[in-house]
Amino acid sequence: MGEDVNGEPYKPYTEKVLPCLVPHVGMKFRNPEEGWKFWLAYDGQSGFDVRKHYANKSKIDGKITSCRFVCANEGHRGKDKRSDQVKCQRAETRTDCEVRMGLAKDKEMDGYKVYDLKLEHNHDLHSPETFHLMVSQRKISELQAFEIEAADDSGIGPKASHELACRQVGGPLNLSYTLRDHKNYLRGKRQREMAYGQAGSMLKYFQDKIAENPSFQYATQMDIEEKIANIFWADAKMIADYIHFGDVVSFDTTFGTNRESRPFGVFVGFNQFRETVVFGAALMYDETFESFRWLFETFLQAHNRKQPKTFYTDQDFAMGKAVELVFHEAWHGLCTFHIMQNAIKHLPKQEKAKGSNVLADFSACMFEYVDQETFDREFAILRTKIQKQTWLDNIYNLKEKWAECYMKDVYTLGMRSTQLSESLNNDLKIHFKSDFDIIRFLKHFERVVQGKRNNELNSEFESRKKIPRVIMKIPMLLQASKLYTPVIFEAFQGQYERSMTSCTRVLDGNNEYLVATGSLGEELVLDEEFRVIGNPLDQTATCSCNLFNRIGIICAHALKVLDLMNIKSLPTQYILKRWTRQACSGIVQDMNGKI
Repeated sequence: MGEDVNGEPYKPYTEKVLPCLVPHVGMKFRNPEEGWKFWLAYDGQSGFDVRKHYANKSKIDGKITSCRFVCANEGHRGKDKRSDQVKCQRAETRTDCEVRMGLAKDKEMDGYKVYDLKLEHNHDLHSPETFHLMVSQRKISELQAFEIEAADDSGIGPKASHELACRQVGGPLNLSYTLRDHKNYLRGKRQREMAYGQAGSMLKYFQDKIAENPSFQYATQMDIEEKIANIFWADAKMIADYIHFGDVVSFDTTFGTNRESRPFGVFVGFNQFRETVVFGAALMYDETFESFRWLFETFLQAHNRKQPKTFYTDQDFAMGKAVELVFHEAWHGLCTFHIMQNAIKHLPKQEKAKGSNVLADFSACMFEYVDQETFDREFAILRTKIQKQTWLDNIYNLKEKWAECYMKDVYTLGMRSTQLSESLNNDLKIHFKSDFDIIRFLKHFERVVQGKRNNELNSEFESRKKIPRVIMKIPMLLQASKLYTPVIFEAFQGQYERSMTSCTRVLDGNNEYLVATGSLGEELVLDEEFRVIGNPLDQTATCSCNLFNRIGIICAHALKVLDLMNIKSLPTQYILKRWTRQACSGIVQDMNGKI
């Protein structure tokens, strides 16, 4: 017999259990199921979890000849081959406890009797206050299931519904299931609905969409039971939009993770007005590597295998692995918003030095430092202010995916976050409650996406109706005002204004310059100098700030050099079609040559 923490031998709680619930050798039962129910009643009074160990069956009639019920701590867990690759090992729950009750068929009578029994544990038993948390004691009855579903159908969330159930029976100790059991039941209910009635309705909805427009794409992933697990869809407009604007894509599932375990993923990007445009959507029933890989491969297949140049996600390990495998031509960036939310959780608000904010220092490392030496120096200083550096070390190892100084050559269009989907998610929140209906959601999602497209039409209308404000009647500005959409023209005009207050130094060599822009006040204040190499023959001006390579708008430094080379109109190589009024012009085709 083992000993407890005080050196005393472990004892069964038989003195606290009703005598009629204590098993003994020779006890008889009509069948093994009756014996199992008795064993459950005994463990529920004693304070230990149980499980079925084995059951031997007759080869003649298939009936059970003997069986054994044991303590859940019986034996030892088998060695996991992956254990060497896991940082945080699972806690051990097996103690080789020998508590058991064995039943054998009584040949003299039609029943079973206890022939093998041991009731002495080698581990602590649960306290009576926690008996209701034991797995063997948790069960949702038919009546409770009806009440859970009724609350779910009424739009009451699991937490509130479970709280009400606890109050009705006098507290959680008297309720036979936990909040986790409540949520698991709802998840199973939704999966059953998808596997039967709703699945058929959903497939009919998608087929009707294909009948309306053959370019509509959808795909479903089945689980091992041949039930629908994950769903992806994209309509014809999404396919066409991706052809025009699918160079930088953001994918986010964060919204779904806190809505009763129904992850919703959406692929979005920027259109020519820098407004949100949707490229596809997905409903997922888990967020594993295999699910993400299937989803990303399906997304590419729907979009004719066209890879984005840049792909943003949150900091999810399984998702990151899938991105590297599927989007192998894209640069993978991490959402700065989610990183900052994690920083708030892991970093103290104030450092040791009074008045200095660690979060502000981390934000500066993320956005402000433009050279790697400064970044590394400031990040090293930040380390000295933090006692627990695990999260800081992990995020530093991914610095190429989020730090400004490592993204100078990355084509981002100014996108640093997956928050493009937030406004869309806000419109969908009402349909992510427990009263989720797949068809109602799909139709509502369609209306929300159409609302975004209506905004695009409004922007298109306004761009044709209103004449852009041009600060000076200069040929290049007049040209740009006709080419670019209003929001992009404003950004271009801002660069042109800065070029007019810039100072230039000519370097040795052909058409090499150092250009620093300035801001006018009581006196001219110059910013950092950037090297620009001009070529009058090719009408190019390549600047070390790389603004055009990152954003798609030529910088003030390059504009200054173009002016020095007497180039008065914007060269075509600096006009990115995706930012122009004609961004959606031309013939587009889906994977089947349609649209």
